[in-house]
Amino acid sequence: MYDPNSTHQKSIGYILWIFGFTGSHRFYYGKPVSGTIYFFTLGLLGIGWLIDLFLIPGMDRQADQRFTTGAIDYSVAWLLLTFLGLFGIHRMYMGKWITGIIYLATGGLFAIGYLYDFWTLNSQISETNNRG
Repeated sequence: MYDPNSTHQKSIGYILWIFGFTGSHRFYYGKPVSGTIYFFTLGLLGIGWLIDLFLIPGMDRQADQRFTTGAIDYSVAWLLLTFLGLFGIHRMYMGKWITGIIYLATGGLFAIGYLYDFWTLNSQISETNNRG
């Protein structure tokens, strides 16, 4: 069932979980430290990745309580970042056209900006949603 006050979606969490050995689902739910650990350890050698299959509903509830709904959809922005982030498409979606074009021209500022956005995208979206 669709909840208009929900900021994150379990279905997107599970889609990103498929790539979870990279930590993408943990970044999506606003857990950048464990996302980074998963990235460098391949999901804690796959064990943490499998455990997360059962933890996603709880991570989804926490994210819904922590982040602000608004004009920018978290799920859309995260899918764009995950699959097209080096091209800056997620930044253009959020209305950050200048940095989006810079990402497009530089491969996400030589991938460092791309990684920065994995750490900060949820807070960037919340700030934008709070303003609008």
